[in-house]
Amino acid sequence: MNEIADVPAFAMVATAIFLVTGAAITLVGALGLLRLPTFYERVHAPTLGTTLGTGLIVIASMIYFTATGARPILHELLILLFVTMTTPITLMILVRAALSREMAERNEPSAEELRN
Repeated sequence: MNEIADVPAFAMVATAIFLVTGAAITLVGALGLLRLPTFYERVHAPTLGTTLGTGLIVIASMIYFTATGARPILHELLILLFVTMTTPITLMILVRAALSREMAERNEPSAEELRN
């Protein structure tokens, strides 16, 4: 028999809501990447969209697979953990590299040089 027929209606509705909301937030982040004028604004929008959008999509997956009883939700928890940890760190590295490059082009002292 088909697994979808065995899933309760409230689980299907919750899965659909989280999935569509997560996809919409990720889309807004991607559009922010295209539409925002400066690098710092462009890097910020997809970071928020990726983190929150992926989180909601993972929650939808957790609800669906818990309702079907197909498998444990460990995979989704690991995905959520890694995306939540790596996306902000990548944002900080990119912004610091861009800031360092801008300071080098202007011949301004870096934060490291100011501390010494």
